[in-house]
Amino acid sequence: MTNKTPFPTKKQILEFIKENPDKATKREIARAFHIHGDDRRELKKILRAMSLDGDVNRGHRGRLHGAGDLPAVTVINIIGLDDDGDLKAVPAKWPTKKKPPQIYIPHEKAAGLSLGNSVLARLEPTDRNGLFRAKVIRKLERSAAVFLGFFQQNDEGDFVIIPTDKKNRQHYAVAPKDSLDAQKGELVLAEAKPVSARRSRGLRTAIVKERLGNLNEPRAISLIAIHEHSLPLEFSEETLAEAEAASPVPLGSRDDLRDIPLITIDPADARDHDDAIWAEPDTDPQNQGGWHVIVAIADVALYVTPGSALNREAFRRGNSVYFPDRVVPMLPEALSNDLCSLREGEDRACMAVHMWFDATGKKIRHRFVRGLMRCAAGLSYEQFQAAGDGHPDDKSALLLDSVITPLFQAYSVLEKGRQQRQPLALELPERRIRLDENGHVMAIEQKTPLTAHKLVEEFMIQANVCAAESLEAKEWPCMYRVHEEPAAEKIVALHDFLDSLDYKMAKAQVMKPRIFNAILSQAVESPHADVINQVVLRTQSQAMYTPENLGHFGLSLSRYAHFTSPIRRYADVMVHRALISAYNLGNDGLSDQDKETFRNIAEHISKTERIAMVAERESKDRYIAAFMSEHVGDIFEGKISGVNRFGLFITLNDSGGDGLVPISSLPYDYYHHVEERHALIGEKTNLTFQLGQTVTVKLVEANPVTGGLVLDICMGDDIKNDNDGPFRNNRKGHRQRGKAAASKSRPPAGTSPQRRRKYRKK
Repeated sequence: MTNKTPFPTKKQILEFIKENPDKATKREIARAFHIHGDDRRELKKILRAMSLDGDVNRGHRGRLHGAGDLPAVTVINIIGLDDDGDLKAVPAKWPTKKKPPQIYIPHEKAAGLSLGNSVLARLEPTDRNGLFRAKVIRKLERSAAVFLGFFQQNDEGDFVIIPTDKKNRQHYAVAPKDSLDAQKGELVLAEAKPVSARRSRGLRTAIVKERLGNLNEPRAISLIAIHEHSLPLEFSEETLAEAEAASPVPLGSRDDLRDIPLITIDPADARDHDDAIWAEPDTDPQNQGGWHVIVAIADVALYVTPGSALNREAFRRGNSVYFPDRVVPMLPEALSNDLCSLREGEDRACMAVHMWFDATGKKIRHRFVRGLMRCAAGLSYEQFQAAGDGHPDDKSALLLDSVITPLFQAYSVLEKGRQQRQPLALELPERRIRLDENGHVMAIEQKTPLTAHKLVEEFMIQANVCAAESLEAKEWPCMYRVHEEPAAEKIVALHDFLDSLDYKMAKAQVMKPRIFNAILSQAVESPHADVINQVVLRTQSQAMYTPENLGHFGLSLSRYAHFTSPIRRYADVMVHRALISAYNLGNDGLSDQDKETFRNIAEHISKTERIAMVAERESKDRYIAAFMSEHVGDIFEGKISGVNRFGLFITLNDSGGDGLVPISSLPYDYYHHVEERHALIGEKTNLTFQLGQTVTVKLVEANPVTGGLVLDICMGDDIKNDNDGPFRNNRKGHRQRGKAAASKSRPPAGTSPQRRRKYRKK
């Protein structure tokens, strides 16, 4: 008779689970203890009893783990950043009342992840008790349960959290025991509780998971975007130590550029200056009317070297992020505002490119050097422009004849080349938010484009082209800045839209920016100019970084790279390193790891750039909403900048603020969304609201927490309407209908689709 294997005790099962976290499933336990046949039912009963008693919990794919222990593989939710800049996380499910263990994702493994993301991760215990390192297996859908909010009290004195996401318009009630003693006005990380079937009415409830600082001060508005997108505010001690230990370099083997009066031209409030320019007529008799131009760029690669803490931090951040009240820099201030900033009168290490152009603006040759320069003057765009216009101040007057006038003359030649190239010529207004010393919005100003801006931009473009050309010619890896031509379906949609405005766009097998420019030129004096610029912009693909040369459609260039802003872009640092290697300018060029991970680096910095763009836009929206909150009830002029099935997006002329007119608030009719015309059209009145249309609106709500503006269309004699072509509508008919007609044909806000159909039949 065969001896039967003894059945394992609960203690033995727990020991196995602890020692074999990757194999702690019912099947593996049965296999380990040789449990077969009907005995499997008994094992199932024991495991169920252990689960009910709280001895074990089930994790990912049925894996078991001891109560209070973390499974080896589990789902975690990202809740923010720790002091070292790594992402902090908590288990998505934690059944015990004990405080959950600390989990972190190393910053070098956190590309594309931010607050609120959920990931499936493998957890490894560290030397620190209770701290786990997570290795991401895959990213999951964003957790709707975890959100950022503004801790407040409502009119009844109850605590509530107002989400910062403008798409989430509900408020969450918070019990005192779940508040973490948060104070009114604080930004908090919260988790929504599951909706109970028994308590489906009233506000949803939430738990405060973390307090992130007080938002009562105006300067704290940008903190919302910073925390929402997990932007790192602090540098690690190791990174700061490396930056503080950096020092100026002697001339050595560098080219001495200190006697050349290179100047920087930047916004008046700029604190870092990473590019300087200079120009002179070419002395070569074979190049009559030609110019010699130098663009010198801060030598960031000298300090941000492969394998250093500075490099790890710069890579993780990818780029600097600019808010109205602060900058979240890619590099510590000891570099960005000091050693890598081309300060007036101070010796600074630089990478420079000499460029020679002929009289038509065509570049005939170029040469890269690693040098030492001394900035002759730091001028603002306004100073530089005024001097060029014949109104120099005391500072610029000293450089007018020797530096400033030659720069404008050189630009007039480069502009010929630009016109021949015909890059995409969009005219899009830019606005600047001006804050007072207390952080309150003083004004929202539209930036005036100057020739000085175009001059600096063209010099930088030419230097960037040289970098891409050199690396390609020398067969070294290049971090190309690419912008592919628009997708075919977007071109078709643009054709249809332009047809509705009676504009004809040339059809061509190969799209060129000049085709778009012809349309933009036709519309420049028309009421449709703004909308056509916007729609042409939306037709374009998104620029990105890649080691493959796909050309730059918008600039009409066959090859292009970013070389001119290494203080604020990691892409430029990579290009500098590649040039150092290609030209044998030092031993701090591309590392072997850089070469092997070029594609991964490109994907990562493309993601960080997109995150920065979204964060900057959201912060600007919140500042505008804070400014506009003092003007609720006022009337404004604006243009329809977006049309959707749920309403109209309006951009206000003065502030540039974007607000929503819900479709339920539109007057007198039931509206159809005509997508190809970017319009909402009334079923009975034919009243039309179309992209680009000028309208008069009333500000109903301005929410600084979400950055949202809610508007109402002003009708009657107050409305300002471009009634040409497709903007024409039946004004007389809808005025005669008046309020009586509105009450019959307009469904109330929140009406269900079924009841809306009844309104349509009336």
